[in-house]
Amino acid sequence: MLTRTRADVVRRLLANARFEVLPTARVEEAVATHLRPGRTVTVTASPSKGLEATLALTERLTARGYDVVPHLAARMITGRSELVEIADRLRASGVTTVFVPAGDADPVGSYAGALDLLDDLVAIGSPFAQVGITGYPESHPTIHDDVTVQTMWDKRRHATQIVSNLTFDPRVLTSWVQRVRARGVTTPILVGLPGPVDRTKLLSMATKIGVGESTKFLAKNRGVFARIAAPGGYDPLRLLNRAAGVLGDERMNVTGLHLFTFNQVAETEAWRRAQLARWER
Repeated sequence: MLTRTRADVVRRLLANARFEVLPTARVEEAVATHLRPGRTVTVTASPSKGLEATLALTERLTARGYDVVPHLAARMITGRSELVEIADRLRASGVTTVFVPAGDADPVGSYAGALDLLDDLVAIGSPFAQVGITGYPESHPTIHDDVTVQTMWDKRRHATQIVSNLTFDPRVLTSWVQRVRARGVTTPILVGLPGPVDRTKLLSMATKIGVGESTKFLAKNRGVFARIAAPGGYDPLRLLNRAAGVLGDERMNVTGLHLFTFNQVAETEAWRRAQLARWER
């Protein structure tokens, strides 16, 4: 049973959740059907589909009244000229927040990583009030832990929020949050949390290599995938309950959740609402 304090933490995080989707043909209607306008939706960048798919879906969802956060994968952008065009296009659509990962694709231009793009965003006079960067509770499949920690430190001057990547272990998550704060990084953190994903649908999404950072992470980390796919192997509420003691510490400055939906928008939102309803009775 949750203590009242832990329950309050879980409820607060669930109430402040945003939804990550992959830019596929059917996801726009899924969002429109199951999420009310005004909710925050983030759109991943797909090396196989190109950044245009991300930008176009961002524009359409923004027009429907959603607060949309496009992923600007640095390695998919050729350089400052294209960045200016993208920034102008998103500003015209009313986008105020972006998320800047490096991306898993080989660089198509001058940006080898997220920091290069973040520097250029400042140089062009960024129109975005909020800029998110990636944090890695789990080891990155291709980057050494020391490098991910150092690059997050380097990027902190540009970021207004850190979004943690996938983890299914509450101890790994809480230890990472504490290490970030011990290093002196005070940027607000959004905890990346996979929703209650159907195993069959997850397998289908995870085998589509290149559709986004989330599924590429699973494809490269078979042990992690096995954990989420196993019956009874992963419960998002259980993870939150076990991590709530640290996540609720005001010194940790954890402000909400970044829900990886794997385009199971209906199931993710139904789960979130059901958990919130538990404390409203």
